Amino acid sequence: MQAVPGRRPSGWRISPALPTIANAVLALLWSFSALGGWGTAAFCGDPGQRDLDCADHYDLAVLLSVPLAAAAAALATAAWLTPAVRRSPDRLDALLTTAALLWVAAEAVLFVGGYLAQP
Repeated sequence: MQAVPGRRPSGWRISPALPTIANAVLALLWSFSALGGWGTAAFCGDPGQRDLDCADHYDLAVLLSVPLAAAAAALATAAWLTPAVRRSPDRLDALLTTAALLWVAAEAVLFVGGYLAQP
């Protein structure tokens, strides 16, 4: 049996579109939660009744999650912009999976930080 480029030894391969879409959705969720006000509203209340101390603590959680989100965005972007990675299904999968896990970690920081910030 001859190896076919781009195929796994098992004979099937997951399209790189799936982890790319997952990264995009996780990036959008992080953006809305950290920058769009969803997280502050969820953990600290609506703007009219917001606990300002809680909002300040949530802002700290956002700051702590930024490096994870930046690393995730850089990895996902590098996966598609680097020709050597793009041509290697294993490398592409590894980078996109790592990026998705970093997005999840950034979201976890927001969630735990918001939970701890609540009055």
